[in-house]
Amino acid sequence: MEPTPEAPDKSDVGEPEPPEPASNRGPVAALVVVLVLVVVGWLLTQALHRNGNLQDCVASGRTNCAPVSQ
Repeated sequence: MEPTPEAPDKSDVGEPEPPEPASNRGPVAALVVVLVLVVVGWLLTQALHRNGNLQDCVASGRTNCAPVSQ
């Protein structure tokens, strides 16, 4: 079986295409995801801390453990 000649690529004919500029979408999306995770983690730790303090108060036998609204 004889090798068949390959057809030239159309991209090799004519003017070369300019390179595409680098996209910043990936790093920006990763930064947004990380920031959202940090904020959600911080809010979660604050809520758990408040609930832990309330449970400690109740466990110590006090009856006036409800947070005072300001």
